Amino acid sequence: MAQATGSTKFSTIWNMSFGFLGIQFGWGLQMANMSAIYEYLGAKPDQIPILWLAAPLTGLIVQPIIGHLSDRTWSPRFGRRRPYFLIGALLSSGALILMPNSSTLWMAAGLLWILDASINISMEPFRAFVADLLPSKERTRGFAMQSFFIGFGAVIASALPWMMTNWFGVAASAPGTIPTTVRLSFYIGSAAFLGAVLYTILTTAEKPPVDIAAFEKEKARSAGLAAGVREIIAAVRTMPDTMRELALVQISTWLGLFCMWLYFGTAVATSVFGAPDTSSPLYQKGVEWAGVCFGAYSLVCFVFAFLLPPLAHRTSRKVTHALCLLAGSAGLISVAFITNPNMLLLSMVGVGIAWASTLSMPYSILAGSIPAGKTGVYMGIFNFFIVIPEIIASLGFGWVMNHLLNNNRMAAVVAGGVFMAIAALLVLRVHDHAEAAA
Repeated sequence: MAQATGSTKFSTIWNMSFGFLGIQFGWGLQMANMSAIYEYLGAKPDQIPILWLAAPLTGLIVQPIIGHLSDRTWSPRFGRRRPYFLIGALLSSGALILMPNSSTLWMAAGLLWILDASINISMEPFRAFVADLLPSKERTRGFAMQSFFIGFGAVIASALPWMMTNWFGVAASAPGTIPTTVRLSFYIGSAAFLGAVLYTILTTAEKPPVDIAAFEKEKARSAGLAAGVREIIAAVRTMPDTMRELALVQISTWLGLFCMWLYFGTAVATSVFGAPDTSSPLYQKGVEWAGVCFGAYSLVCFVFAFLLPPLAHRTSRKVTHALCLLAGSAGLISVAFITNPNMLLLSMVGVGIAWASTLSMPYSILAGSIPAGKTGVYMGIFNFFIVIPEIIASLGFGWVMNHLLNNNRMAAVVAGGVFMAIAALLVLRVHDHAEAAA
């Protein structure tokens, strides 16, 4: 991601993307620990998917609404996207403090709804932020920088409970209860989320609309909830063909990722570490090591993010993304054959490569096909193709676990690898018009 002559400064892209470091503390802690928190509070494996419903459903509702609102927000003092960054960060930080203190299963599920809605308020405008501030030829760099911070934040967030135990000597909690290491990690994540988002808000200025009179006219025309809903529906009906083709890629990719997030931690604890139930010390050790594995794929993600732009330049964005998804598929499927916990780190290399590409390549391909002035709403709609498969998995995968997979957590992880391989084949059908015209 070296700076080319006449290109945007590295420091500018760094500053505008830094907030994603904090956002990933929220996602990373959630992905590595929520299934275990649910099981600590008494959930069975086939109940886990429905308890995760908050994540995709809040994204489905919140992101297009926030995208529409932020497209029509402008203040010379506060900007367009930055007010949403701040509101989401404040709410998320509060939810992160409360989450590990949940005393019942449904309290934890309710707090997850609040946390996910709040993270989405901050996250969606960050995607539009890059498209707002960077020219088309720079957007791959911008989204790759977001991948870097997402990966870096997730390395720390995912491994925090393990670090608390092994580096700082935090004592083990009573068997079958939410560990102290998890509580402390969520508190640290709360501070990191707010601090990183504030850094971006304070260091990055936004550009005013090119034609402020036309902007105000359009804002007045589309004012109100009903007008906003109509615009979102109209945008769905007229979405670019590139976006429709990417939809199938995203659906398959995120089905695979959701299978991993739902069951990887508990699969490692039960299948690799051999924990008989949540009261066993092996269960906490297994879940903590799974967090380290999540940190490992995130480490690969933020390193590999720098290789994506030159790799895409030498081949194409489509080919690059397909190869990366195949690496992720191989990584997830290989987990089923591993008995040595250290070997799981090798599997995570493939997952990290796929994750880095998933966080940048689809958005880079999409950005060149979006009509001017509708970046926020279309980025929000694009999120449908992340959350719809997650909703399907939340509502239906419990039945699959119970009736087809015999509640085998490891089989669910392998299914995730199969979905990712399907996504790799589908991406080759996408028309990348911006790259073709370059």
